Amino acid sequence: MATGHTDKSSRNFLQKTWKWTKRIFLWLFILQFACIILFRWINPPITMTQLVSWVSGHGLKRDYVDYSEMSSHAKLAVISSEDQLFPDHNGFDWKSIKKAMKYNEKKPGRIRGASTISQQVAKNVFLWQGRSWVRKGLETYFTFMIETFWSKERILEMYLNVAETGDGIFGIEAAAQSYFNKPAKNLSRQEAAMIAACLPSPKRYKVKPASAYVLSRASFIQRQMNNLESDPDIQNVIGTAPVKVNK
Repeated sequence: MATGHTDKSSRNFLQKTWKWTKRIFLWLFILQFACIILFRWINPPITMTQLVSWVSGHGLKRDYVDYSEMSSHAKLAVISSEDQLFPDHNGFDWKSIKKAMKYNEKKPGRIRGASTISQQVAKNVFLWQGRSWVRKGLETYFTFMIETFWSKERILEMYLNVAETGDGIFGIEAAAQSYFNKPAKNLSRQEAAMIAACLPSPKRYKVKPASAYVLSRASFIQRQMNNLESDPDIQNVIGTAPVKVNK
C-alpha cells in the first residue's frame, strides 16, 4: 500500500510540474511575442548588454533617436561595414555563413562570424553576448521574427540605437555626441565611417584617438560607401532614393 501511495504521489507531482512548466513556457512565449510587436514602435527600456555594461562599471551612455534624426551617412556606413546585402536578404547571409564555417574549421582558434545586421539586432535587443548553441538558436528565432514583423528601416534604426559604439557608449547619437560633439543627423561621411570602423570590437578599437587600423578601416568603409550608395535598394532603406514626381 505504501508503494502504491508513493507512486500515485509521484505521478501527481509530475503532472503538476508538467502543467506549471507548460504554463510558464506559454507565458514566456506570449511575453516575448508581445515585446517583438511592441518594439516595432517602442525602443527597449534597456538591453542585457547595456545592463551588464552598467553593472560591471563600464557605464551606460545612450540616447535613442528617431530614424529621421540619423545621418544617411551613418546608415550607409554601417551597411557598408557590417552587412552589404542587408536590403536584400531575409535576415541571414547564407554565403557568408558558409565561408565563415569553412574558415573556422581550418582555424578553430580564430573564430570568424558572419552575422547580419538583423542577427545583431536580435542578439543585442533580446539576448546576451557570448557564444553558445542555445543563444545561437534563440538568435535565429528572433532574427526570423523581426524580419517578419519589422521593416528593414526599423531594424536598421534599432541597430543604430542599441549597438555598442564604444566602452559604455551605445547608439549612434551617443557616439556622435561623445566623439564629435554633434547630433547624429549632422555626422559627416568620414565621421560615420570612423564610428562604423569600431563596431566589430568597440571596447578594443577607439574612434578617438583613432589607431592606424581604425583609420585604414574607415577609409575602406568610405570606398565601400561610394560603391553602394547608388544601389536603389540601399537608397530606399537609408532614405536617399530620389522622389518620383508624377507628370
